[in-house]
Amino acid sequence: MTEDLRRRALDALTAARERTATLTSCVDDHELTAQHSPLMSPLVWDLAHIGNQEEQWLWRTVAGREALRPEIDSVYDAFEHPRALRPTLPLLDPAEARVYASDVRGRVLDILDRTPLEGGPLVDAAFAFGMIAQHEQQHDETMLITHQLRKGPAALTAPEPPAGSARGLPAEVLVPGGPFTMGTSTEPWALDNERPAHQRVVPPFLIDTVPVTCGAYQTFIEDGGYADRRWWAAEGWEQIHQHDIGAPLFWRREGGQWLRRRFGVTEPVPADEPVLHVSWYEADAYARWAGRRLPTEAEWEKAARHDPGSGRSRRFPWGDEDPAQAHANLGQRHLRPAPVGSYPEGESPLGVRQLIGDVWEWTSSDFLPYPGFAAFPYREYSEVFFGSEHKVLRGGSFAVDAVACRGTFRNWDLPVRRQIFAGFRTARDAAPGEAS
Repeated sequence: MTEDLRRRALDALTAARERTATLTSCVDDHELTAQHSPLMSPLVWDLAHIGNQEEQWLWRTVAGREALRPEIDSVYDAFEHPRALRPTLPLLDPAEARVYASDVRGRVLDILDRTPLEGGPLVDAAFAFGMIAQHEQQHDETMLITHQLRKGPAALTAPEPPAGSARGLPAEVLVPGGPFTMGTSTEPWALDNERPAHQRVVPPFLIDTVPVTCGAYQTFIEDGGYADRRWWAAEGWEQIHQHDIGAPLFWRREGGQWLRRRFGVTEPVPADEPVLHVSWYEADAYARWAGRRLPTEAEWEKAARHDPGSGRSRRFPWGDEDPAQAHANLGQRHLRPAPVGSYPEGESPLGVRQLIGDVWEWTSSDFLPYPGFAAFPYREYSEVFFGSEHKVLRGGSFAVDAVACRGTFRNWDLPVRRQIFAGFRTARDAAPGEAS
């Protein structure tokens, strides 16, 4: 068992580093050090930050070794310096950042070989190694967002996702009311905000079988959705008028059709693909316009994990096994969401598709702790973000690696955010007679 854990940790760390190399080797040093948007860090900051976090947690804390570069800790402290100001810091240049991250990784792999994976919460089940692999993959997703924001020709390529179709699928699926187990107390690499497992009771509701498509969202636009105050939360109405927003980010109307820019390529907006790059306010407005609502976080998780046959909660919609390529669009394997209706092998027991991968899905819920929450291993991962300012997203996107994506995984962001790979699906309360 210990050697299996060691291999799992090694594979996760290696996969993350290979992806980091892909994201930072496809552009020149000028592109690495430039700030492509004030919303994001320069790519070279992310690269060195990845190495610094690995040094602090695995080299210094787990192994108890002396700091390698303590003078750069402050520079790469994400809480000390807002993204917009990071280009003004004394950053390591690309060559230095690569050497530093590589040096740390070599030392860490030696530590992994020697560390007993038991005897404390940081090392039990190789948790700290899994945490760092997840951290790196989360920054890889962040760097992929930066690539989407950068101007200029395409720097990344990937094959197209598999074909799929929602034809023949019901528009919505009934999720029965009653209790279910939310969160986890057993997933070895689950982060603190996913814990502990606890029972929730959810009334019966209906949820979209697939995410809302670009084609459906175009109908909202063409029906004057962005011009009708009725559909918008007050803050969202103010946001779209202040910033002259009338469509998802990266969309534009030209020659009678909608086009979008995707990783340096301009293309027609695909009608059958999940809509992407919409804020929580836009998702909420669409849902109101459609006579529906966004699902709560608990509803989303019940739709994704609850098995009505056994009454238990699965790790993933399809079962307890780790994601395979047939289950979900994850890991930057493709540079876009798959058409709705794809991945039938990833369907939940209730018949809901694409709950994992493709697009992060906005929920109506604020980011709050579960009953019995305990911060671990540091407050700044989750606890400092709890409250009504941040909304919860679920399910992961095509940019999320499987190591950082579970049926219990919780993401959160400000409701104005549009650069993230977020879409949504809608829900509604079950009417009398529909609940059985």
